[in-house]
Amino acid sequence: MESINVLLIFKQQIMYKPIIFRLATEYNVVFNVLEAKILPKQEGRLILELSGGRRELDDCIDYLKREEVQVEVLADKIYRDERACVHCGACTAVCRVDALTIDRVTMEVRFYPERCVACGLCKTACPVKAMSGISIDFEFDGDVKATP
Repeated sequence: MESINVLLIFKQQIMYKPIIFRLATEYNVVFNVLEAKILPKQEGRLILELSGGRRELDDCIDYLKREEVQVEVLADKIYRDERACVHCGACTAVCRVDALTIDRVTMEVRFYPERCVACGLCKTACPVKAMSGISIDFEFDGDVKATP
């Protein structure tokens, strides 16, 4: 199973169609809403993590484009500098997907990059800047940008 993060922009004329519902029911794709900004009667923006087989993901993206959803695949990856990490656990408090957890036996922070959705919260929380890479930064003015 693979996963990708995508920005979806729904124009006013398609915002209330059951497009996202069909991803799970007809395309066998699991989705996780990472960020959402809905402007009633204007447009909607979602950042989703989509998970499924490569073919299902490709079919899903094709479907979204046919429905006139603007789709941008977001490149993202977070890395941890093992030498810099002091295992304080600050990052685990903000990680919503358990990509960073504390091993209760060793009291060390474990990083599971395959679970990471690159929201970037760990980069902000880390006092020694052990977390780095590209993350999704969803601005409230409606712009989406990748930040190093």
